[in-house]
Amino acid sequence: MKSTNIIYHQATVTRQRRNKLNNHRSIVLWFTGLSGSGKSTLAHSLEERLFQRGCSTFVLDGDNVRHGLNSNLDFSEVGRTENIRRISEVSKLMLESGLIVMTAFISPFSKDRNEARKLITSDDFVEIYCKASLQKCESRDVKGLYKRARAGEIKNYTGIDSPYEIPQNPELIIDTENQGLEDSVSTILEFLELNGIIK
Repeated sequence: MKSTNIIYHQATVTRQRRNKLNNHRSIVLWFTGLSGSGKSTLAHSLEERLFQRGCSTFVLDGDNVRHGLNSNLDFSEVGRTENIRRISEVSKLMLESGLIVMTAFISPFSKDRNEARKLITSDDFVEIYCKASLQKCESRDVKGLYKRARAGEIKNYTGIDSPYEIPQNPELIIDTENQGLEDSVSTILEFLELNGIIK
């Protein structure tokens, strides 16, 4: 139950003033895709390039967040939905702080990604689908989790016994199965430049 004894405090240092200071627009870049599709690798490589250009950035990585903020959540559908809800709220706060926020989460359910977009608003939400086949992701399996899921050691694993709902209208599709990392980063940078987010 929400408390009724709270009042939102309007700060004098606004997002617009922070954006002007940073010399770029704040935005949420929402990377989604199967485990092993390259979300984290792409987000961190993009962050490095943006940082070198003087941008204020932060990557919210799925595994890292589950070590702290979301360490009390399981991988049931309810747990996953709450995981994405919390990340959406954190992303919105970081957006207001003037950052280019990159979130690297499987975020398998369309309804959860749509709720994130609604909270953050479409103008500030860029959905980036890291497209790679299940077969390719399993062949990478850097953490050995697909193998364990196939053996029945991990339940509710996306792509094995829990669905991944492919985005219907993402702002960007990055073919991480066939496109190299540098080309993928360049594609996103070009999108950010064309849309006036960075200069």
